[in-house]
Amino acid sequence: MNKSFIEQVHYIRIPVKNVEQSAHWYRDMLGLELLNVNEELAAIKVNEGPFLLILIPTEDETFAHFTVNQEQEFSIGFTSPRLGEFHQHLTDHGVKVDEIKEDSGHAFFHFYDPDGNKLQAHW
Repeated sequence: MNKSFIEQVHYIRIPVKNVEQSAHWYRDMLGLELLNVNEELAAIKVNEGPFLLILIPTEDETFAHFTVNQEQEFSIGFTSPRLGEFHQHLTDHGVKVDEIKEDSGHAFFHFYDPDGNKLQAHW
């Protein structure tokens, strides 16, 4: 096959308990643009690209991350050129945040949204 039928990733769906509360958290804590929120979903635009985060309400005990050898692994990674400032911003606002780590010149940290979804920021 010479050319993929897939052009790009358009959106990722994230399970949340309270769609409106979570939508405001993604807007206020991460600075993302809230496009739409209703009972069924919230659509959040990630900067200028076509990429969206779609928050889906659920009562189930489920997350957007997964486990490997019983350890939580993130499935969504964000880039941030101001990694230290971003880490401090989240910490100052009471967000569960792991320490910044470095690996071969690559810095990153993990953090959790109000529903316990594990996310990563790196630079």
